[in-house]
Amino acid sequence: MSGAGGRGGFDLHTHSVHSDGTTRPAEIAREAARLGLAGFALTDHDTVDGWDEAREAAAAAGIGFVPGIEITTKHAGSSRHLLGYGIERGSGELFEALAEVRTARRERAREMVRRVAADYAIDWGMVLGEEDERTVGRPHIADALVAAGYFADRSTAFAEVLHPGSPYYLGTHAIDTAEAIRMVRAAGGVAVLAHPAATRQRRAVTPQELRELAGAGLWGVELDHPENRADWLPPLAEAAAALGLAVTGASDYHGAGKPNRLGERSTDAALVERLRAAVANPR
Repeated sequence: MSGAGGRGGFDLHTHSVHSDGTTRPAEIAREAARLGLAGFALTDHDTVDGWDEAREAAAAAGIGFVPGIEITTKHAGSSRHLLGYGIERGSGELFEALAEVRTARRERAREMVRRVAADYAIDWGMVLGEEDERTVGRPHIADALVAAGYFADRSTAFAEVLHPGSPYYLGTHAIDTAEAIRMVRAAGGVAVLAHPAATRQRRAVTPQELRELAGAGLWGVELDHPENRADWLPPLAEAAAALGLAVTGASDYHGAGKPNRLGERSTDAALVERLRAAVANPR
């Protein structure tokens, strides 16, 4: 992991053009520095392709960088996202599993585009080019619908067309959350459960589920997140404290793809140092 600098905390959950964000990793680094953040983590969906650019730009801006990833997982029948920090990049079980997830994401997106195209004039070329290696998902389909003039923004496209109850919707392959935690740890990293009480989820993670994931090696839980429901948080905060889990904060920044603002939630630099210490192969 890179060293820290700056005045504020770290935004530990951001996305770039390598998945469903709209900004380059270097742009995130420069904006983080402008805002006075001590640093940030780049956590694109199921890919680490933006790390090199983010690390170089963070160093040039004089702020810290934490290499991260957001992994598509499922636990107790519900979709859960897992943040992995400080994983050792390269081959191995985790990266083989991530390759399968990305392939499944692309196949799912193609089928959803085929379904949507029956009623809206969009095609795959408007969503993603054949040589485009980004991790593709519903936000890219939403962007195509917005560009074609059907909806004002991503949020409206999701609400009207791309939600799980829609006839256009198709589920996607996901890694078991406990297995993903194990693989993150085997790759030298630490695992943090992302937005466990987000309003877009059917339900919050339960304290019992949090205990199960802590037993699998979970290091922390992202309780300070702009999309978490305040009324769902108290039992999770109590469980996290009892289990000794770290509590992180982050914006889940997507550039223009979401209203979430970079740095609106952050993690104290002292906790980030604890995270660094927990990583098996700090760098």
